[in-house]
Amino acid sequence: CKTSERKSRGGKAEARSRGGAKEKTLECGQIVWGLAFSTWPAAEEGETDPTCAVGLPCLVLATGLNDGQIKVWEVQTGHLLFSLLGHQDVVRDLSFAPNGSPILVSASRDKTLRVWDLSRDGRQVQVLSGHVQWVYCCSISPDCSMLCSAAGEKSALLWSMRSYTLIRRLEGHQSSVVSCDFSPDSALLVTASYDACVIMWDPYTGEQLRTLRHVPLHSTLDYSSEIHTSSLRSVCFSPEGLYLATVADDRLLRIWALELRSPVAFAPMTNGLCCIYFPHGGFIATGTRDGHVQFWTAPRVLSSLKHLCRKALRTFLTTYQVLALPIPRKLKEFLTYRTF
Repeated sequence: CKTSERKSRGGKAEARSRGGAKEKTLECGQIVWGLAFSTWPAAEEGETDPTCAVGLPCLVLATGLNDGQIKVWEVQTGHLLFSLLGHQDVVRDLSFAPNGSPILVSASRDKTLRVWDLSRDGRQVQVLSGHVQWVYCCSISPDCSMLCSAAGEKSALLWSMRSYTLIRRLEGHQSSVVSCDFSPDSALLVTASYDACVIMWDPYTGEQLRTLRHVPLHSTLDYSSEIHTSSLRSVCFSPEGLYLATVADDRLLRIWALELRSPVAFAPMTNGLCCIYFPHGGFIATGTRDGHVQFWTAPRVLSSLKHLCRKALRTFLTTYQVLALPIPRKLKEFLTYRTF
């Protein structure tokens, strides 16, 4: 693998105005199937780690490759930090621990998930086996206590990130589960399936809280007679936890408000495969089969004080801990997302 750089296409004046911005290409030598960003802790005085400047954290990018390798790069310099070997087939998805720790989880077509510790020279910490199909997706909860994985089976698997053991199977879909995501407070988990449904779960109890069904549109947005209910491809939470975005084969991007069972916004798109919110909200990026990334404006909302309080409490309280509190039943139902 090698790194190449070239200056941006603008003239010298434009380059100077942008601080001499350069385009960078990381030559992986293989088809890249999965990507994940994370920050690398800043080096301290006296350390010899050349990865980052002293006192300055740096950005790292993990790439999942067609031959089963994972290559981890320092973005600013293009320096290859690690080549992680272990998977026997395509690395389909990658997820860094959201708390900034150097833990990386990879999902592969070899039907396993693997846990890597980059602070220990990329040592493989654990192999998680339990799927019988290719693993498509993995998502670590924001509190770093749980891991969800989807593998083209009718159930998703929920794992403990502390003991690396299986917590439970989430069963309820009628077809292959292909995407999953946790809410920002770790209190909710959503899974998307080829059965055209998104199921919202309580990951602590395994209870199904609600189902969002993708049905044909009967409005001016129904711009083609061929649009019909069809397979879901991706689902993700908004940063404040009040909205969901979904991409399906019916050529629509949908935005759902958490408390409603019908979409609040639509956008026509073709060949959609994946979607993700901008970390600070307001925009959604979608990826397509024809090689395009499109950006969409998303509903912005000022979170209510009630939602902010619930989010703050659920960041460090499990469902069982909430249920044990000496508070009224209706308040418990609100804090556990049984009511909105």
